Amino acid sequence: MATNQTLEQRQDGNVRTDGQPQETAQTRGTEGVYSPRVDIVETNDAFCMYAFMPGVKPDDVSLHCKDGQLVLHGRCSARSAGKRLLHQEYGVGDFYRTFTLTNLVDQSKIDAKLENGVLAITLPKTESAKPRRIAVKGN
Repeated sequence: MATNQTLEQRQDGNVRTDGQPQETAQTRGTEGVYSPRVDIVETNDAFCMYAFMPGVKPDDVSLHCKDGQLVLHGRCSARSAGKRLLHQEYGVGDFYRTFTLTNLVDQSKIDAKLENGVLAITLPKTESAKPRRIAVKGN
C-alpha cells in the first residue's frame, strides 16, 4: 500500500519511475524543465527508447547526437492559453534529458518518431554488436 507521501507525489505529477520526486528546475516564471520518463528495451538489432512527452508536437522536439551523448529536448506549450485553468496535473515547459551511448550503437542510423505523446527512438546496433549464429560443422 502506498504511503500518503507517495500519493501526494503522484498527484502533483512530479514522480520518477523509482518513486522519488522528479527533478524540475525553474526557468522563467512558473514554467519548469522536466525530465521525461523513458523506457528502454533491447532487441537483437537495436535498443529502443520510448519517452513520454505529453503535449509535445514533432516540430517542438530536438534530438541530436554529439560526442557519444544523445540529447533530447522538447517544448510543451500551455494548453490553457486564453482559458481559465481549473485543474492541472502535468506541467508545461521544456522536457530535457541526455543519454550516454555505448560504442554498440550505430549513431549514423538513429531514427525517431513521435506519436500520441510518445517519442520512439530506435538506436540500431553496430554489426559487431549483433548476435550471430555460428554454424557447427560435423565430420
